[in-house]
Amino acid sequence: MNTQKYLTHPLKGFSFSKLLKPFIGVIAGSLIYSCGGKGAQQNGQGGPAAIAAYKTFTLQPVTATLNTDYPASLQGLQNIEIRPKVDGFVDGIYVDEGTIVHKGQLLFKIKAPQYEQEVRTAEAGVQTALADVNTAQLQVNKVKPLVEKDIISHFELESAQYALQTKQAALAQAKAALANAKVNLGYTTITSPVDGVIGSLPYKLGSLVNSTTADPLTTVYNTATIYAYFAMNEKQLLDFSRDSAGKSTSLKTKLNSMPKVSLLLADGILYDHTGKVETVNGLINTNTGSANFRAAFVNPRGLLRTGSSATVRIPTPVKDAIVVPQNVTYELQDKRFVYVVDNQNKVKNVAITTMDNTPGQYFIVTGGVKAGDKIIAESVNNLKDDTQIKPSDISPDVVYKDLK
Repeated sequence: MNTQKYLTHPLKGFSFSKLLKPFIGVIAGSLIYSCGGKGAQQNGQGGPAAIAAYKTFTLQPVTATLNTDYPASLQGLQNIEIRPKVDGFVDGIYVDEGTIVHKGQLLFKIKAPQYEQEVRTAEAGVQTALADVNTAQLQVNKVKPLVEKDIISHFELESAQYALQTKQAALAQAKAALANAKVNLGYTTITSPVDGVIGSLPYKLGSLVNSTTADPLTTVYNTATIYAYFAMNEKQLLDFSRDSAGKSTSLKTKLNSMPKVSLLLADGILYDHTGKVETVNGLINTNTGSANFRAAFVNPRGLLRTGSSATVRIPTPVKDAIVVPQNVTYELQDKRFVYVVDNQNKVKNVAITTMDNTPGQYFIVTGGVKAGDKIIAESVNNLKDDTQIKPSDISPDVVYKDLK
């Protein structure tokens, strides 16, 4: 057997160029694709993202109003307890709870027959005393001409005159007793001492009442003017007493120069009428460490009621403040940042300090940025330092349009 023949026959006519040809095509295609891709990147197709555009604005000093809120309790101008001055039974109730009443309007009637009897007795006493006076006067008239004619002594005339004076004094005393009886009888009819609103009615018809009864018949709340009572702690009181330049002023001067204050009702709605802070307690409560203030609000429709809760809002204007919208800031590790854009349109994350109190949806900046700095004016996340952006400047008037 020819071993060589069988060994060489399978490779007969074999060509390496034919074997490598497909691979050469694939490699060439890859090179072409690679070169083409690079060219596409250079042409801006499929390469790095284009420079992003962001709204920006330049910080400038503005005037802002800070609102400080204080919880308050409301009380009417007058809260008058209606109590009986005489003993008796409730004979008539002429109002209902929540009724608006006017001064002099009938509220209750107390049944007390003893006072009616006292009036009748006093009237009879007056008539008796008057008759005695008339009798004494007749005696004087009878004696006087006899004395003048020296028929009887002058002593008789003086005695008659003294008797007349005694009877006249008794008449005056009887009239006083009658007046007192009528006053007591008048106490059985109870009227409203002021305009106001009727409170609760704890007693019903037939109830026995007297001047020492624990609960009043009712309470009339005069709510034409409502007082809102609120408190400031010692630090707030000191800050309140200082003017914008840091100088202390008298509380009276400060109160006179204060702007109108607002009232936020329990449902979160702002009351229609503004008020005025009128007084401040001169003493600090040692138990609470605070001083009480009183603000007055008109209440023409009776919307505000005694005992309600509300919030007194005191506005404080801040001039030449650096203000940024809250939505252009972000918080990281208890610090607040904004994106500042430099002259080369590169971004830098800058930490800022702000006041605790805010004018609406804005922060008043106390450090970190200054007037003339340009910042990004929209909500942005995760922009690194030195990132190139394309700024699109907007007017500060647009940024601060909701600033009050």
